[in-house]
Amino acid sequence: MRVTGRGRTIGRMGMLLAWLLLLPVLACAKGQATTVLVLGDSLSAAHNIPAGSGWVDLLGKRLSTRSGSPAQVVNASMSGETTAGAATRLPGLLAREKPGVVVIALGGNDALRGLTPAQIRANLEKMIVASQQGGAKVLMLGIDVPPNYGPAYRQRLAAVYRALADQYKVPLLPFLLEGVALQPGMMQSDGLHPTAGAQPKVLSNVWPLLQPLL
Repeated sequence: MRVTGRGRTIGRMGMLLAWLLLLPVLACAKGQATTVLVLGDSLSAAHNIPAGSGWVDLLGKRLSTRSGSPAQVVNASMSGETTAGAATRLPGLLAREKPGVVVIALGGNDALRGLTPAQIRANLEKMIVASQQGGAKVLMLGIDVPPNYGPAYRQRLAAVYRALADQYKVPLLPFLLEGVALQPGMMQSDGLHPTAGAQPKVLSNVWPLLQPLL
């Protein structure tokens, strides 16, 4: 079958039209940003430090200037938040934000209120399962409590995070404030919350585990 000059022109125009129609789809796919949802307590909510200086804010700034796959941060952390409260809020957050990564940084307030490790585990597990079923990768940031809680309680609490990380194949940072909590000048006067100057160190603890998930 012989293709005339007019036929070739029409064919080219058809291919060009198809390409133009496809461009917005390709652009959308390329520019779609991964959302990182951070679900934490006052340690992640920049408690008593200048706005924009918390480790989650610093993470957002780092990702905004990062080359390659774009990512954005939604900080759903609240001072005083517990695992039970966060587990209740999470389904709505997953539906609205559709995160690709969920960072769970909770458990400290539960421990301070005397919840058992089993109760904390149940709530954390609920959040991990909901996040994974929603298609998100999960990163857990562990906590510690003051020595006066006793070694047995601290060991059982740490074991909760390790067991969940193993069961659900989730990366775990054993202690969010590693290299911060006992360092002079890096904690606020309450002894519980890091200073603004310590926030880059907190982010440096989180980043090596978070980066591969993006």
